[in-house]
This record gives sequence, structure tokens and C-alpha cells, in this order.
Amino acid sequence: MALFSRRDLINKANSVIQKSYYTKSASTILNESYKAYSPFKTYDIFLSHSYQDAEVILGLKNTLEERGYEVYVDWIEDKQLSRGNVNAQTANQIRNRMRTCRSLFYATSDNSSDSKWMPWELGYYDGYKGKVAILPINNSSYQKDSFEGQEYLGLYNYVIDNHGFVYIKYLNGTIKSFREWVSE
Repeated sequence: MALFSRRDLINKANSVIQKSYYTKSASTILNESYKAYSPFKTYDIFLSHSYQDAEVILGLKNTLEERGYEVYVDWIEDKQLSRGNVNAQTANQIRNRMRTCRSLFYATSDNSSDSKWMPWELGYYDGYKGKVAILPINNSSYQKDSFEGQEYLGLYNYVIDNHGFVYIKYLNGTIKSFREWVSE
């Protein structure tokens, strides 16, 4: 079992881009999926992430969807929201969307510490449902299978990848499948 690799996720994103009829950027491909959005849809995963990681998020979203999960990404499904304008209306819309999700994955990256929304999303969802897991994106060239989060991120269970299956690793070392964890 291992952490999700940044390199593998970028390769996945590039594969998705190459499969598109025209060569498009990761952001363009993600934004086009907005057309299929329904306000009544429920999701397995609310993907909290840095907007600066569009390419990695494209790879991650597609990887998770290929494994059978419905993944919500706010700037794809709710393009009208202004990520730079933090106000009550935007926060209310994000809260409403979170209520349609079964869990929240907090995708850590070099850019996530700059996000103003990610800590808010994590705190809200943790208090709302408690089904929160950190999804560390491994930036190193060697495969890692453990995560030690800094500060408050170390308080949460985390997501690991196992040959096409998503597992949650608890702080005590216990490992459960995503489906088992989310159903507890």
C-alpha cells in the first residue's frame, strides 16, 4: 500500500489530456465536466485541494472516478463561485455541496498551505460529519506508504492506494476500505 504519487497523478492527467479530441489544459478538461453537473447529485468524496494543483487534481479525480467513486470538485461543478472572494454566499454554497458528500479528502500538496479555503472546508466537514481523511500527494521520487502530517493534519486518518483500491489508514495502524470506513 502506498500514498498517491504526484508523478503518477500528473501522468494520469496527461493521459486524459491526450485522449481528448483536442489537446486541452487540465483546467479546461475539468471545467468542461461542469456541463454534466446536477444539483441533486450525491458524491462519495468532496475533494478539498489547492486550485493551483489543477493538473494533479485532474489525475486524482479521474483515478478516483475510475475506481467507482463520485468526486465533487467545487470549481468544476460550481464554476460561478469566486474562489478569490470569500463571502457568506460562497461559504453557504460550499456548505450545501458538502452536505451532498459522504466524506471529505484533504489533498495535501506543496500548494495546499497557501489555500484559504482548505482549512475552513476541513474544519466544517469534520464538525458536520466527521468523515475526513487526509490524502497526501507524495512528491518524492520513491514510493512512500506512510504519512506524518504537520500540525493539525497529523490528527486525521489518511488515504492510501493499494493496486486500484482506496483504503483509509487509521492513526492506530488499522486499515479499512473506503466503503467500510465511510459506512461506519
